[in-house]
Amino acid sequence: MAELPIESLRNLGPKSGQWLREAGITTIAELERLGPVVVYRLVKQHQPKASLNLLWAMVAGLKGRDWRELSEATKERLRKDAR
Repeated sequence: MAELPIESLRNLGPKSGQWLREAGITTIAELERLGPVVVYRLVKQHQPKASLNLLWAMVAGLKGRDWRELSEATKERLRKDAR
């Protein structure tokens, strides 16, 4: 899965994929290497309108899960980490 294009990650749509590419993230391997929080911050530099849903989508996608399955505790931890 690692060398697959970023758009093939579960939970990401065309717009998210475009934003990730604009931030220099083109493969799932790059996302895994940098980590979702760092990548989210990179995207926010290019796309200030990006919401926390993008972060949740990346975290869950790397686990092969739907982003809506993340617990509130996990989402709260990610909110703090993303600041």
